[in-house]
Amino acid sequence: MAETGVIRVLVIGALGKMGRTVCDAVSAEPDLELTAVVDAARQSAAWAGPASAAAQYAFLSDCLEAEEIDVAVDFTTPDAVLENVIACLKKGINCVVGTTGITEEQLKQIEMECRLSGTSCLVAPNFAIGAVLMMDIAQLVARYMPFCEITELHHDQKLDAPSGTALRTADMIAAARVDCPQPPGPEGNVARGLIHNGIPIHSVRLPGLVAHQEIIFGGQGQTLSIRHDSISRQSFMPGVVLALRRVDGLDGLAVGLEKVM
Repeated sequence: MAETGVIRVLVIGALGKMGRTVCDAVSAEPDLELTAVVDAARQSAAWAGPASAAAQYAFLSDCLEAEEIDVAVDFTTPDAVLENVIACLKKGINCVVGTTGITEEQLKQIEMECRLSGTSCLVAPNFAIGAVLMMDIAQLVARYMPFCEITELHHDQKLDAPSGTALRTADMIAAARVDCPQPPGPEGNVARGLIHNGIPIHSVRLPGLVAHQEIIFGGQGQTLSIRHDSISRQSFMPGVVLALRRVDGLDGLAVGLEKVM
């Protein structure tokens, strides 16, 4: 951290839609400094807004050699995120990761590097506060109504399906209903969607959507629906800013924004 107490932030994937929004959010906070931005699609005419005043790089390695960074935030792609995060951790830089599609094996690699380098990393499937509350509420409901299905809807440019939020929701529900009668697992019929931990997940990808998820629980003579809608990418920014401020207090790897809430 700089002597002024300001957290120096690097945004990786800064030319993407989420990356640009993160740059705007970081620059608006008095205790955060947008020190550097990285994007493989870097072009001199492409940078605008707060990113145009930061140090700009096409390659992460060049940035890490030249800049003093406290926290790196990654919103890139599933095939690039692991290499980016490991490179930052090796340099002693804490990481906040919003890129989804990270595998369990990759999480183990990140956790190991955190231990070796004495750094911290927060991987969050969803940075919207409301989405985190939705998952928390779903865990409570699952103790009493274990039958459920998940529908998640995202914009048509999203690379992974099901979403990281839906998979994590299913994991949390499955863990919560351990102490209650287990519903029979649905058949592996394509029409039931991807069945994860015994819970069908249905994915929709269409223009005009941002990020939406509904969990429908069914019980005897009743249903209960929990839904969260991100109407714009601004919904994720309070969570990103919170993570940037608190990731340094974590012990190694943490998964889920609730770990810093």
